[in-house]
This record gives sequence, C-alpha cells and structure tokens, in this order.
Amino acid sequence: MSLHFQDLITGALWPWTIQFFDAAGGAAPANPLREPHELGGGSFFEDSLSHEGYSMRYKLYLPPTQALANARAARPMVVMLHGAMQGAADFAAGTGMNALARELGIVVLYPEQSQHANAQRCWNWFDPGHQARGHGEPAVLAALTRSIATEHHVDPERVYVAGLSAGGAMADIVGNCYPDVFAGVGVHSGLPTGAATDFMTALSAMRSGSVVAAGGSTVRASRPPTIVFHGDADPTVHASNGKALVDAVLCANRAATGTAPTARIVEGCSNEGQRYTRTIYSDVGGRCMAEHWLLRGARHAWSGGSPRGSYTNPAGVDASTEMLRFFLAQPRREGEDNGATT
Repeated sequence: MSLHFQDLITGALWPWTIQFFDAAGGAAPANPLREPHELGGGSFFEDSLSHEGYSMRYKLYLPPTQALANARAARPMVVMLHGAMQGAADFAAGTGMNALARELGIVVLYPEQSQHANAQRCWNWFDPGHQARGHGEPAVLAALTRSIATEHHVDPERVYVAGLSAGGAMADIVGNCYPDVFAGVGVHSGLPTGAATDFMTALSAMRSGSVVAAGGSTVRASRPPTIVFHGDADPTVHASNGKALVDAVLCANRAATGTAPTARIVEGCSNEGQRYTRTIYSDVGGRCMAEHWLLRGARHAWSGGSPRGSYTNPAGVDASTEMLRFFLAQPRREGEDNGATT
C-alpha cells in the first residue's frame, strides 16, 4: 500500500497552516499509564510525557531481561517515528521492530504525534519552529528519549532514531540537532534537514527533491552515522531526497575530518526478488558513515514490512533488520557529542 502525493499534501501539510499555533498554545491531554501487556516475554505499554507545555503520548517495548547475555547490562534503544496518518501501534506492527528487538534485547520507543499538533498526525518537519535544538518537537523528542533511557537502564552510547516519511524527516532533524543523544539515524522515504521552511517549499521538496545544497542543512561540525532507504518509484517523496540526506552527512563529516569517504556499491535483491542498490560510505579508518539503499521499483512504503501495518512493502528487503544491524555497529564513541549543549 502506498500513500499518494495528493493524500499527504491535503492531509498532512495543509492542516499545519491552521493548527500549528494551536499546538504551540496548549498540550494534548495526558494519557494515563496503562497496564503493560506481555508480548512474547517482553512488554508493550503506553504512557505520556509533558515537557515545557507539550504533552506527547508514546508506546514502549521492553524486551525480556533474558534477551541479554548479562541481565544487568545497559540495553540499546531505538526511537521509531511514524509517518503521517499512522500511529505508534500501527507503526510497530508494520515494521515488526518489536519482534526483532525481543531477540536482541533492545528497548523500542514509539513517540506518537497528536491530532492536536497536526490533523493527520504528521510530524511538523517543514516548520522552522520544529527544526532547531531546544525548540518544538525536537526538544520534546529528545527529552522523552532521555527520560526513558534513564528510567529503563538504556546505554546512552547506543540510542538511535529512525522514521518513515514525515517521521524520517523528523528523525534526521532530531539526529542532527541532538548528536549527543542519538548515535545513529535511520530515514525511510524521508527528506533532509532544511529541505523546507514553509508549506510551499515542502511541496517543492516532496515533488522535485530538496534544493538544500550538500551540507547546507548541517548545523554541527559532524553528524551521526545515517542509513537511508528510498524507493526510486516513490510518488510521494522524490527519491533524490534520499541522496540529499546522504550527501549532507558526507559533506559534514568531510568538513570535520578533511578527508573524503570511500564508496562501495552492492547490487542485490530481496528474497521476493525486489532489486536494490546499496552504497556504503566509509571514512579513512574504515568506519561506516552512511548507507544508501535505493530500492528499485519501490513506492512510498516501509521495505520488508508486515501487511499488519499501513504503508508497508512486504516484498522489499527487510529495512528493520538492516537498520538494527547498522545501528548496533555504530555506538557513539566517547566525546562524540560534537560540542552539543543542552
């Protein structure tokens, strides 16, 4: 199932023009803690967090302690940001992330955009009020991530953020703004930080690609390792946005290190036969800085996802598995907060 361009424009972007100021003026009602229910030995429950006038609901998956070789060891965590017209439960079902996390002992946090903030529950990636550190949705997401990490014994060096579509665009913003919180970023069918500053530039970036120059969206000297998936037949968000995301990461890190990355290209296909081109970019020390998966013939949907969730492409390569593989190989090294401040 794919989300058509007109659906996202009329449902996800237009409401911003009439609802953003309402969202800034008041918080959505708090959602009381519900009893966690068991999920294959782990638990999946919902709660909410209030932060500086915002209230955000979320779902949280906690794996069974026996999933860790050492039950006292701190666990990795992945923050998953859903797309427009989705919710936390839908996104969890479609990506299948909880089942993978159960096996690997990973905490998974699913923040949920409210209809109060956006009528179609789209993260407000295209609004300057939600594109900077210490402001709007990035600040709330960072605060929520820190709170969950502290409460549930998460390793602060192994916290990652990923998202689909509008969630992917916001994941890039959050990772860019908070490299001291997130050690890696995953973007599926999204757009780069700085791709839009208002309604009209959002439409243009989605339709034709971002006009942000490589590195022009970078707000810090370097950026977290980033993995990008994008279908080359995506009718909703132009595939050139995926390349722009990777270029921004490479440009920032090249500026920080003074060296150009090396690229290795791998052609392959999923078990169901859908082809892809995977480009791996590494620094002079061999550390992977970015991966770009160009999904041949794929539209606007999570690759390898389950039909139990919306906007998934079950025939594609398993993006969830590949993201976790990429993330777990990328713990933040000591001192890699890029000078970020609270």
